[in-house]
Amino acid sequence: MTIHHTGAVLGDNKNAPGRLRQHQRLHQGERGWIDIAYHVGVDRNGNIYELRRPEIVGDTATEYNPTGHFLVLCEGDFDQEVVTEAQLDSAALAFAWAAQTYKISDDVVRGHRDFASTACPGADLYARVQSGDLQGRIEKNIAAGTVDLRSVCGPEAKDAVAKIEAGL
Repeated sequence: MTIHHTGAVLGDNKNAPGRLRQHQRLHQGERGWIDIAYHVGVDRNGNIYELRRPEIVGDTATEYNPTGHFLVLCEGDFDQEVVTEAQLDSAALAFAWAAQTYKISDDVVRGHRDFASTACPGADLYARVQSGDLQGRIEKNIAAGTVDLRSVCGPEAKDAVAKIEAGL
């Protein structure tokens, strides 16, 4: 289970859906990938976005092979910004879900930089990985029982995105 950051300051959280659309255009258009490289995205307010089906291997512009990795992307540049508690909680929830769903050991969460020459996921977020903070949050979710990530599609999803973009 590997955590990443976008490496770009998000600014207001209402920019998150638009940023994800930008990532999709870049990854599909310029890089020729099937979709956004990551399985799940998490914005500053802890909203979780399904980006790529977990059954499909992620992609990377660095030298590691993401086969077998569940990839979570946090919006922001954590060399310049502080990761939010909501973001950490939601990333941990996504990792706990993946650990339960795909029978992944819950103690294998790492930063992108553990596999490639990169600063990703940024100093602040990586410190939360190294300190065990993110790991503890994952374990707490697993200990609470079955983790379920509810999918929202169609008009309900459109309304949810509209609220995020409106700053609600």
